[in-house]
Amino acid sequence: MKSILLQLAAALLLAACTQAAELRRPNILFILTDDQSPFDFKFYNPQSTLDSPTIDRLASSGMIFDSAHHMGSFSGAVCTPSRHMIMSGRTVWHLPISPGAEKCPPHLEQNTIAAVFNRAGYATMRTCKQGNSYAAANKQFSVVNEAVKRGDTDETGSAWHAERVLDYLGDRKAKKDTRPFFINFGLSHPHDTRDGTPELLAKYGAINHKDQSAVPPTNPKQPTLPPNWLPAHPFDNTDMGVRDEKSVSGVWMHRDEATIRNEIGREYACSENIDIQIGRVLTRLEEMGELDNTYIFYTADHGIAIGRHGLQGKQNLYEHTWRVPMIVKGPGIKPGRARGNIYLGDLLATFCDLTGVAPPATNEGISFKPVLFGDKQTIRDTLYGVYNGGAKPGMRSVKQGDWKLIEYESTSSGVRETQLFNLKDNPHELLAEHHDAKVTAVAGTSPTKLQVNLAKDPQHATKLAEMRALLLAEMRRLNDPWRFTDQPDEGLESLKEVSEGNAAPHEISRRRRHQP
Repeated sequence: MKSILLQLAAALLLAACTQAAELRRPNILFILTDDQSPFDFKFYNPQSTLDSPTIDRLASSGMIFDSAHHMGSFSGAVCTPSRHMIMSGRTVWHLPISPGAEKCPPHLEQNTIAAVFNRAGYATMRTCKQGNSYAAANKQFSVVNEAVKRGDTDETGSAWHAERVLDYLGDRKAKKDTRPFFINFGLSHPHDTRDGTPELLAKYGAINHKDQSAVPPTNPKQPTLPPNWLPAHPFDNTDMGVRDEKSVSGVWMHRDEATIRNEIGREYACSENIDIQIGRVLTRLEEMGELDNTYIFYTADHGIAIGRHGLQGKQNLYEHTWRVPMIVKGPGIKPGRARGNIYLGDLLATFCDLTGVAPPATNEGISFKPVLFGDKQTIRDTLYGVYNGGAKPGMRSVKQGDWKLIEYESTSSGVRETQLFNLKDNPHELLAEHHDAKVTAVAGTSPTKLQVNLAKDPQHATKLAEMRALLLAEMRRLNDPWRFTDQPDEGLESLKEVSEGNAAPHEISRRRRHQP
């Protein structure tokens, strides 16, 4: 009889423990950096000299995404629409700030990440930069600590953001708060000004360069030039006058070897400091017994050029800037790589799917949980990208399989350029200019014959036509309010009207709908 009672007690205890485990909902730690190319990291770029042991461990023990992208921007402040898409799960032309704002439901902030997880019983906390974001959505977090921290000390740099997370975790422990948490751990770096700490700058042979009239000193410790470096972009990409191409402190309009290597060294110094701060937070979570029940997402709002293709900023659609780093680690996720396509706008749907929280009806993203758990290779066949914060219609890109198309047009200046790349053969999107002997001598590269823009190659005329048709289909599907002059007009706003600045696209559309 005693034996039976013991067996029954053990069974009841096991059932209770199982039920408790099922009721213990997972946490989310969402780490978001500002202006970081995936090619900074060794797990994307084996030639990188960035030392990032914490992030590297996340990558080796989690899932790395090789084709994560932001959808683009209609503004030179690319951060702003990107962060709207992250917070809301909406597509680029369906945001409250986009030219297609009439397609956005009212009071969208009530259906953004923090609002959704607050309603689901999560404790929500955010630290990040202030500005160029989605202020109304950010205010929904229960605890908010925002400030721009791009200095070279603990108080003025990335350590400040980490301290806010550590303070929050300490407060949870003191209050015995057992609710699951959603922490948005955002950093202000490595966005410029890239003022690294003295110790880390010295490690990468860089200085916080302040003299616009001189180039910084060279140092053998500095990172090498990227393989797609150019001394200048070969044509007007429709927004060459944007702030990032002219006014970044330490670079300005210089694209010489010394300036670019120094600036990448500064980028690496800031990025390693971010890695150190993430390590502090993960250590605290482990000490609290929360780490194994936490999904960790690491990504950036977009990439950055820093000398690649002769560009400096984020206002382009080359892979170094359109792509973002993306790592996900957590319960049930096996280490590996996902080669399929995702958008940053898919994060909200994925957060909800992983935690059993119902996504809001306003969400347009697709959960990539099936990829994380090995049930699918990809959730998207095609990716669309836009940048038209300068001249209109600006830049568009479409990517499918190994093929990528970028179109450029400015109706005000007459610019019209097309680029077609096979990314398997030409992963760095090299151009004819990369084959110039002066460029290869400085960059130390040896591009192959196939590593060029294929748009004018007659052998690829059929593929070019296919990609152009695919781009038009995506522009239609996503309610892109512009067309290139060689695309069907389809009754959308006049390119001439928009380029002359007479009205915003959605205002022109409204006027036409009400014309007699």
